[in-house]
Amino acid sequence: MTQPTLIDGKAIAATVRDEIGRRASELLASTGKRPGLAVVLVGEDPASEVYVRSKDRTANELGFHSVKHTLPASTGESHLLELIGTLNDDPDIHGILVQLPLPSHIDESKVLRLIKPEKDVDGFHPVNVGLLTSGEKDHALIPCTPHGSLILLKRTLGSDLSGLNAVVVGRSNIVGKPMASLLLQESCTVTVAHSRTKDLPDVIRAADIVVAAVGRPEMIRGDWIKRGATVIDVGINRLPAPEKGEGKTRLVGDVAFRECQSHVGAITPVPGGVGPMTIVMLMANTLTAARRQLGFPEDKPIF
Repeated sequence: MTQPTLIDGKAIAATVRDEIGRRASELLASTGKRPGLAVVLVGEDPASEVYVRSKDRTANELGFHSVKHTLPASTGESHLLELIGTLNDDPDIHGILVQLPLPSHIDESKVLRLIKPEKDVDGFHPVNVGLLTSGEKDHALIPCTPHGSLILLKRTLGSDLSGLNAVVVGRSNIVGKPMASLLLQESCTVTVAHSRTKDLPDVIRAADIVVAAVGRPEMIRGDWIKRGATVIDVGINRLPAPEKGEGKTRLVGDVAFRECQSHVGAITPVPGGVGPMTIVMLMANTLTAARRQLGFPEDKPIF
Protein backbone atom coordinates (compact mmCIF):
# COMPACT_ATOMS: atom_id res chain seq x y z
CA MET A 1 0.00 0.00 0.00
CA THR A 2 1.35 3.39 -1.01
CA GLN A 3 1.52 5.78 1.89
CA PRO A 4 0.47 9.39 1.30
CA THR A 5 2.54 12.37 2.32
CA LEU A 6 1.36 13.41 5.76
CA ILE A 7 1.24 17.20 5.93
CA ASP A 8 2.84 17.94 9.29
CA GLY A 9 0.99 20.98 10.59
CA LYS A 10 3.01 21.05 13.79
CA ALA A 11 6.33 21.27 11.96
CA ILE A 12 5.13 23.89 9.48
CA ALA A 13 3.52 25.92 12.28
CA ALA A 14 6.86 25.87 14.12
CA THR A 15 8.65 27.49 11.17
CA VAL A 16 5.93 30.16 10.90
CA ARG A 17 6.13 30.74 14.64
CA ASP A 18 9.90 31.25 14.47
CA GLU A 19 9.44 33.96 11.84
CA ILE A 20 6.75 35.65 13.94
CA GLY A 21 9.04 35.65 16.96
CA ARG A 22 11.88 37.18 14.95
CA ARG A 23 9.69 39.95 13.55
CA ALA A 24 8.08 40.65 16.91
CA SER A 25 11.55 41.15 18.38
CA GLU A 26 12.39 43.57 15.55
CA LEU A 27 9.17 45.48 16.24
CA LEU A 28 10.00 45.76 19.94
CA ALA A 29 13.51 46.98 19.13
CA SER A 30 12.30 49.64 16.69
CA THR A 31 9.17 50.89 18.50
CA GLY A 32 9.47 49.77 22.12
CA LYS A 33 6.09 48.05 21.71
CA ARG A 34 5.05 44.42 21.85
CA PRO A 35 2.12 43.11 19.79
CA GLY A 36 -0.90 43.22 22.09
CA LEU A 37 -3.65 40.58 21.96
CA ALA A 38 -6.86 40.56 24.00
CA VAL A 39 -8.92 37.37 24.06
CA VAL A 40 -12.47 37.47 25.43
CA LEU A 41 -14.23 34.30 26.60
CA VAL A 42 -17.87 34.37 27.67
CA GLY A 43 -19.13 31.27 29.48
CA GLU A 44 -17.53 27.98 30.41
CA ASP A 45 -17.52 25.90 27.25
CA PRO A 46 -14.71 23.35 27.82
CA ALA A 47 -13.49 23.35 24.20
CA SER A 48 -13.42 27.16 24.12
CA GLU A 49 -11.50 27.25 27.39
CA VAL A 50 -8.85 24.93 25.93
CA TYR A 51 -8.50 27.10 22.81
CA VAL A 52 -8.25 30.30 24.84
CA ARG A 53 -5.57 28.87 27.13
CA SER A 54 -3.58 27.73 24.11
CA LYS A 55 -3.82 31.14 22.44
CA ASP A 56 -2.82 32.94 25.63
CA ARG A 57 0.13 30.60 26.21
CA THR A 58 1.39 30.95 22.64
CA ALA A 59 1.14 34.75 22.77
CA ASN A 60 3.13 34.86 26.01
CA GLU A 61 5.77 32.49 24.62
CA LEU A 62 6.25 34.81 21.65
CA GLY A 63 6.71 37.80 23.94
CA PHE A 64 3.39 39.41 23.06
CA HIS A 65 1.40 41.53 25.48
CA SER A 66 -1.45 39.11 26.19
CA VAL A 67 -4.67 39.91 28.05
CA LYS A 68 -7.45 37.44 28.76
CA HIS A 69 -10.97 38.45 29.83
CA THR A 70 -13.11 35.58 31.14
CA LEU A 71 -16.75 36.52 31.70
CA PRO A 72 -19.64 34.45 33.09
CA ALA A 73 -22.23 33.03 30.71
CA SER A 74 -24.81 35.39 32.23
CA THR A 75 -22.88 38.46 31.01
CA GLY A 76 -25.22 40.90 29.29
CA GLU A 77 -24.70 41.96 25.72
CA SER A 78 -24.27 45.60 26.72
CA HIS A 79 -21.48 44.71 29.15
CA LEU A 80 -19.62 42.75 26.46
CA LEU A 81 -20.01 45.59 23.96
CA GLU A 82 -18.68 48.03 26.55
CA LEU A 83 -15.60 45.84 27.09
CA ILE A 84 -14.94 45.71 23.35
CA GLY A 85 -15.23 49.49 23.16
CA THR A 86 -12.59 49.77 25.89
CA LEU A 87 -10.27 47.37 24.06
CA ASN A 88 -10.82 49.27 20.80
CA ASP A 89 -9.50 52.42 22.50
CA ASP A 90 -6.55 50.75 24.25
CA PRO A 91 -3.33 51.63 22.37
CA ASP A 92 -1.54 48.60 23.86
CA ILE A 93 -4.07 46.19 22.36
CA HIS A 94 -3.57 45.65 18.64
CA GLY A 95 -5.74 42.57 18.22
CA ILE A 96 -9.10 41.58 19.72
CA LEU A 97 -10.54 38.08 19.56
CA VAL A 98 -13.95 37.16 20.97
CA GLN A 99 -14.12 33.38 21.31
CA LEU A 100 -17.14 31.87 19.55
CA PRO A 101 -19.76 30.61 20.07
CA LEU A 102 -21.30 33.20 22.38
CA PRO A 103 -24.28 32.51 24.66
CA SER A 104 -27.58 32.61 22.78
CA HIS A 105 -28.72 35.88 24.35
CA ILE A 106 -25.82 37.78 22.74
CA ASP A 107 -25.92 38.85 19.09
CA GLU A 108 -22.64 37.53 17.63
CA SER A 109 -22.94 39.67 14.54
CA LYS A 110 -23.31 42.86 16.58
CA VAL A 111 -20.28 41.95 18.69
CA LEU A 112 -18.06 41.16 15.70
CA ARG A 113 -19.08 44.33 13.87
CA LEU A 114 -18.11 46.48 16.87
CA ILE A 115 -14.47 45.34 16.85
CA LYS A 116 -12.36 47.82 14.90
CA PRO A 117 -11.47 46.24 11.54
CA GLU A 118 -7.78 46.97 12.12
CA LYS A 119 -7.94 45.00 15.40
CA ASP A 120 -10.09 42.17 14.06
CA VAL A 121 -7.49 39.41 14.17
CA ASP A 122 -10.11 36.72 13.48
CA GLY A 123 -10.82 38.40 10.14
CA PHE A 124 -14.60 38.26 10.63
CA HIS A 125 -15.48 41.98 10.42
CA PRO A 126 -17.43 42.90 7.25
CA VAL A 127 -14.62 45.25 6.20
CA ASN A 128 -12.04 42.45 6.27
CA VAL A 129 -14.46 40.04 4.62
CA GLY A 130 -15.06 42.58 1.85
CA LEU A 131 -11.36 43.22 1.30
CA LEU A 132 -10.63 39.51 1.03
CA THR A 133 -13.56 38.79 -1.26
CA SER A 134 -12.74 41.68 -3.58
CA GLY A 135 -9.16 40.51 -4.02
CA GLU A 136 -7.54 42.98 -1.61
CA LYS A 137 -6.20 40.35 0.78
CA ASP A 138 -2.93 42.22 1.31
CA HIS A 139 -4.93 44.95 3.04
CA ALA A 140 -7.16 42.62 5.04
CA LEU A 141 -6.79 40.54 8.16
CA ILE A 142 -7.46 37.03 6.87
CA PRO A 143 -9.36 34.36 8.87
CA CYS A 144 -6.79 32.16 10.56
CA THR A 145 -7.88 28.64 9.62
CA PRO A 146 -8.21 29.28 5.85
CA HIS A 147 -4.97 31.25 5.80
CA GLY A 148 -3.16 28.46 7.63
CA SER A 149 -4.67 25.89 5.27
CA LEU A 150 -3.37 27.84 2.26
CA ILE A 151 0.14 27.85 3.72
CA LEU A 152 -0.06 24.06 4.19
CA LEU A 153 -1.07 23.70 0.53
CA LYS A 154 1.79 25.89 -0.70
CA ARG A 155 4.36 24.12 1.47
CA THR A 156 3.14 20.82 0.00
CA LEU A 157 2.46 21.68 -3.66
CA GLY A 158 4.66 24.71 -4.20
CA SER A 159 3.86 28.40 -4.42
CA ASP A 160 2.04 28.19 -7.76
CA LEU A 161 -1.42 26.62 -7.40
CA SER A 162 -2.78 28.14 -10.61
CA GLY A 163 -4.99 25.95 -12.75
CA LEU A 164 -5.65 23.32 -10.09
CA ASN A 165 -9.23 22.22 -9.46
CA ALA A 166 -10.15 22.86 -5.83
CA VAL A 167 -13.31 21.76 -4.06
CA VAL A 168 -14.12 23.36 -0.72
CA VAL A 169 -16.69 21.27 1.14
CA GLY A 170 -18.41 23.66 3.53
CA ARG A 171 -19.78 27.17 3.12
CA SER A 172 -19.28 28.73 6.55
CA ASN A 173 -18.17 32.34 6.98
CA ILE A 174 -15.32 31.11 9.18
CA VAL A 175 -13.69 28.59 6.81
CA GLY A 176 -15.54 27.70 3.60
CA LYS A 177 -16.18 31.10 2.04
CA PRO A 178 -12.80 32.71 2.89
CA MET A 179 -11.00 29.53 1.80
CA ALA A 180 -12.71 29.76 -1.59
CA SER A 181 -11.71 33.42 -1.90
CA LEU A 182 -8.07 32.63 -1.12
CA LEU A 183 -7.94 29.79 -3.64
CA LEU A 184 -9.54 31.97 -6.32
CA GLN A 185 -6.80 34.54 -5.76
CA GLU A 186 -4.27 31.75 -6.31
CA SER A 187 -5.92 31.19 -9.74
CA CYS A 188 -7.42 27.85 -8.82
CA THR A 189 -10.70 26.74 -10.35
CA VAL A 190 -12.89 26.65 -7.25
CA THR A 191 -16.12 24.84 -6.45
CA VAL A 192 -17.86 25.41 -3.12
CA ALA A 193 -19.83 22.30 -2.18
CA HIS A 194 -21.76 21.33 0.94
CA SER A 195 -23.94 18.65 2.45
CA ARG A 196 -26.81 19.42 0.05
CA THR A 197 -24.74 19.45 -3.13
CA LYS A 198 -26.17 17.08 -5.73
CA ASP A 199 -23.81 14.26 -6.72
CA LEU A 200 -21.33 15.40 -4.07
CA PRO A 201 -19.02 12.37 -4.49
CA ASP A 202 -18.63 13.09 -8.23
CA VAL A 203 -17.97 16.78 -7.55
CA ILE A 204 -15.19 15.88 -5.12
CA ARG A 205 -13.71 13.25 -7.49
CA ALA A 206 -12.84 16.03 -9.96
CA ALA A 207 -10.67 17.87 -7.42
CA ASP A 208 -6.90 18.16 -7.31
CA ILE A 209 -7.34 19.87 -3.91
CA VAL A 210 -10.04 18.98 -1.41
CA VAL A 211 -10.61 21.22 1.62
CA ALA A 212 -13.03 19.51 3.99
CA ALA A 213 -14.78 21.86 6.40
CA VAL A 214 -18.29 20.51 6.72
CA GLY A 215 -18.23 19.52 10.40
CA ARG A 216 -19.43 15.94 9.99
CA PRO A 217 -17.17 13.09 11.12
CA GLU A 218 -15.71 11.09 8.22
CA MET A 219 -18.49 12.24 5.89
CA ILE A 220 -16.14 12.32 2.88
CA ARG A 221 -15.30 8.76 1.96
CA GLY A 222 -12.04 7.58 0.50
CA ASP A 223 -13.46 6.60 -2.87
CA TRP A 224 -14.76 10.15 -3.33
CA ILE A 225 -11.19 11.42 -3.68
CA LYS A 226 -9.16 10.83 -6.81
CA ARG A 227 -5.69 9.35 -6.88
CA GLY A 228 -2.95 11.88 -6.15
CA ALA A 229 -5.22 14.59 -4.76
CA THR A 230 -4.16 16.78 -1.84
CA VAL A 231 -6.56 16.82 1.12
CA ILE A 232 -6.78 19.52 3.79
CA ASP A 233 -9.06 18.20 6.54
CA VAL A 234 -10.27 21.07 8.73
CA GLY A 235 -12.75 18.94 10.68
CA ILE A 236 -12.23 18.13 14.35
CA ASN A 237 -14.87 15.70 15.60
CA ARG A 238 -15.04 13.48 18.67
CA LEU A 239 -16.33 9.93 18.35
CA PRO A 240 -16.78 7.32 21.08
CA ALA A 241 -13.73 5.06 21.53
CA PRO A 242 -14.78 2.25 23.87
CA GLU A 243 -11.63 0.33 22.95
CA LYS A 244 -9.71 2.98 24.91
CA GLY A 245 -11.90 2.61 27.97
CA GLU A 246 -15.31 3.63 29.22
CA GLY A 247 -16.25 7.16 28.24
CA LYS A 248 -13.15 7.65 26.06
CA THR A 249 -13.25 9.38 22.68
CA ARG A 250 -11.06 9.77 19.62
CA LEU A 251 -10.59 12.68 17.25
CA VAL A 252 -11.42 12.29 13.58
CA GLY A 253 -11.70 14.70 10.69
CA ASP A 254 -14.38 15.22 8.07
CA VAL A 255 -12.53 12.79 5.76
CA ALA A 256 -12.34 9.02 6.28
CA PHE A 257 -8.56 9.08 6.65
CA ARG A 258 -7.87 5.32 6.50
CA GLU A 259 -9.88 4.94 3.30
CA CYS A 260 -7.66 7.56 1.60
CA GLN A 261 -4.28 6.18 2.53
CA SER A 262 -3.84 3.99 -0.52
CA HIS A 263 -4.28 6.66 -3.16
CA VAL A 264 -4.18 10.33 -2.08
CA GLY A 265 -1.03 12.32 -2.73
CA ALA A 266 -0.96 14.23 0.56
CA ILE A 267 -3.30 14.69 3.51
CA THR A 268 -3.43 16.49 6.84
CA PRO A 269 -3.83 14.24 9.88
CA VAL A 270 -6.37 14.93 12.61
CA PRO A 271 -5.08 16.00 15.05
CA GLY A 272 -1.77 17.59 14.07
CA GLY A 273 -2.68 19.10 10.72
CA VAL A 274 -4.66 22.31 10.42
CA GLY A 275 -5.13 22.93 14.15
CA PRO A 276 -1.57 24.11 14.95
CA MET A 277 -1.71 26.49 11.97
CA THR A 278 -4.89 28.18 13.20
CA ILE A 279 -3.29 29.39 16.42
CA VAL A 280 -0.03 30.48 14.82
CA MET A 281 -1.89 32.46 12.14
CA LEU A 282 -3.75 34.29 14.90
CA MET A 283 -0.34 35.40 16.15
CA ALA A 284 0.65 36.38 12.61
CA ASN A 285 -2.49 38.52 12.31
CA THR A 286 -1.77 40.16 15.67
CA LEU A 287 1.75 41.02 14.55
CA THR A 288 0.49 42.40 11.23
CA ALA A 289 -2.14 44.47 13.06
CA ALA A 290 0.48 45.82 15.47
CA ARG A 291 2.84 46.81 12.65
CA ARG A 292 0.09 48.68 10.87
CA GLN A 293 -1.04 50.50 14.02
CA LEU A 294 2.51 51.41 14.99
CA GLY A 295 3.38 53.18 11.77
CA PHE A 296 3.71 50.60 9.02
CA PRO A 297 0.37 51.23 7.23
CA GLU A 298 1.48 49.65 3.95
CA ASP A 299 2.77 46.54 5.66
CA LYS A 300 1.46 43.38 3.99
CA PRO A 301 0.58 40.23 5.94
CA ILE A 302 3.84 38.50 6.76
CA PHE A 303 2.72 35.27 5.10
